[in-house]
Amino acid sequence: MVSEPLKNKEIMNRPKAVIIGGDGFIGRHLRTRLITSGWECNVPDRNTPPADLKLTGHVFYCAGLTADYISRPFDTIEAHVSLLSKILEKDSFESLVYLSSTRLYDSFSGDIATEESSLQLNPLNPRHIYDLSKALGESLCSLTGKGRARVARLSCVYNDHTDSEGFLPGLLQQLIQNKPRTLEVDSSLSFARDYINLQDVLDALISIAMYGSECIYNVAGGENITNEALFSCLSQESGCKIIALNQDTSPSPPKISIRRMQETFNWQPMSVLKRITAIIRENS
Repeated sequence: MVSEPLKNKEIMNRPKAVIIGGDGFIGRHLRTRLITSGWECNVPDRNTPPADLKLTGHVFYCAGLTADYISRPFDTIEAHVSLLSKILEKDSFESLVYLSSTRLYDSFSGDIATEESSLQLNPLNPRHIYDLSKALGESLCSLTGKGRARVARLSCVYNDHTDSEGFLPGLLQQLIQNKPRTLEVDSSLSFARDYINLQDVLDALISIAMYGSECIYNVAGGENITNEALFSCLSQESGCKIIALNQDTSPSPPKISIRRMQETFNWQPMSVLKRITAIIRENS
């Protein structure tokens, strides 16, 4: 039997986390991972005033808008910048990890995008309110974080077929649950994305919080996968013919460098093609 003083000491020594945006896609999965790993987690209600937030331990800033950011510009700025500024101003955390996006590289003209690459953003482009607000959040972390605030630029995060969040999980869900012989998809074969599995993302966020020393980390797969390669892999494993309805030719996006993550944390994310192959085989 563990003595009461020893039990209390173990509880006191548990790492502590505060997850801002803990009800979102990544936030809720991060909470589960941390609790399973023995962390003490605090997920404040979204209506909690910033002055009442208890920011002890490691803060994971997962709040943000994705698909509806253009129609909700004020909420976008509040989530990506305003609330963050109040948390940084409190300066009571051990570390803070701000979730940003590799979307910031979409207008980059080079072949390989690194954390030091200069961003090309246009304030007159409505879509860039997302990029500009994320970039301002990153700048606040760099300027006011005193070396304890770090940025994780995430590429296209996907989970398995049990979570329909996103393009790829939606495809997996249809193939596994409905088992169609053909499936039409409103996208082109040339469209390419950098995919990163949710579990690799959670590993990366914890490593960055605990051991990170740089301001910005690219958390990505490190390779661009075209729909043609994706559909071919899915078709081969499921037996379903996937038809791309859009014939547009999309320009190739820059490759996202993950060298910093690899060299700092010996981090090797799983290839998306290997992962989706395993998911389909496990559920066939």
